[in-house]
Amino acid sequence: MSIEYPGKSDTPRSHLPFSPATQVGDLLFVSGQASVDVTGKIISDTFEGEMRRSIENLRKVLEDADSDLAHVVQTRNYVRDPEDVAEFNQIYGEYFSAPFPARTTITNCLGPNLRYEIDCVAVVRKKRS
Repeated sequence: MSIEYPGKSDTPRSHLPFSPATQVGDLLFVSGQASVDVTGKIISDTFEGEMRRSIENLRKVLEDADSDLAHVVQTRNYVRDPEDVAEFNQIYGEYFSAPFPARTTITNCLGPNLRYEIDCVAVVRKKRS
């Protein structure tokens, strides 16, 4: 089975050495998405602002690889400050619905420049013939 690196020219990319997404068969592995602009520059904001920008970046990477949030099977979430976990759960429920993807959430884990980051495993949508 081959390994592919899907994306488009405007798929959010980091200047760091990793791919936004890697595909093996119908599985898509999306690297951590944070509150960054299209050039990879960190955009500091409130927790809510950073989380929403991160998930919108995730949505763009998924769509550029023929998937979407509804096809996410697992997320890993990194929340810098434990006091943001309640807000995290509320916002998360706006983007993902029951039955929710499998999920891991880690706190006290990001440096001072980021409040939130998310990565995921998703299934690629079947292309219509």
